[in-house]
Amino acid sequence: MDYSGKYFELCILIPCYKNFQGLKRSLKSISYHEGKYLIVVVDDGNDEAIDEETLQQNSVPVRVVRLPQNKGITAALNAGLQWIVDTITCTYIARLDCGDVCDPERFYKQINYLSINTDVSMIGSWCYFQDPEKKIKYNYKTPEHHKQIKKAMYFRNVFIHPTVIFRCGILNKAGLYPESYPHAEDYAWFWKIVNLVKTAIIPLYLVTCEENTHGISQKNRILQLRSRMAIVKEFGLNFAFKQLGILKIRILMKIPYSFILQVKKLMSF
Repeated sequence: MDYSGKYFELCILIPCYKNFQGLKRSLKSISYHEGKYLIVVVDDGNDEAIDEETLQQNSVPVRVVRLPQNKGITAALNAGLQWIVDTITCTYIARLDCGDVCDPERFYKQINYLSINTDVSMIGSWCYFQDPEKKIKYNYKTPEHHKQIKKAMYFRNVFIHPTVIFRCGILNKAGLYPESYPHAEDYAWFWKIVNLVKTAIIPLYLVTCEENTHGISQKNRILQLRSRMAIVKEFGLNFAFKQLGILKIRILMKIPYSFILQVKKLMSF
């Protein structure tokens, strides 16, 4: 289908690389007003191309943007955003990752919040993290209001990527995802946005994220933490918080992730 020039209230961006079953699980969880949303799946150079017609079964509105070879998540996200900007018009853009599952009311509640709070440009939500066997590992709760979010960003990424929805106009101010922070492109981009516009977190568990302890974030954890340190140095505006945030990251570099995961599990109950 040719989507050129069409308007959608909501566009949902999902990158996919070697997780087709997770993609189908995520698509099945999406619910919003018929005709008002479009799902953009970025096929990040999978060996077997994702078939758009297969995904469109059961009238799911999907457009597949295929990259000829694997470029990594940052390039995939930027390719998806660029397609959205160049091809269609939308009011809101949301994120979701393959394997993550939305609460049935997620998009209704998030868009209702943004419709009422017109001064807020980006929101996230609380979320659950589960392992592939569907055992809850921990709950992720964060501050709700912009001032508290700005302080907390020095110490952790307040916005869990698959929970985020933002006004499309943000792209005019923040641009696309920066490519100079390996495995932390979302943290850098959210920092830019927090410094530019008002943000918020809905204190509801609206997404269940798949926790994969063998995933790329764990394999490259030290590289990710180094990126986070560079991000705090570049985007942090409060000297004291900046030094404390960097200190925390240095401590995290010394602690095995398995221990941190156990602490998260204990603190969530």
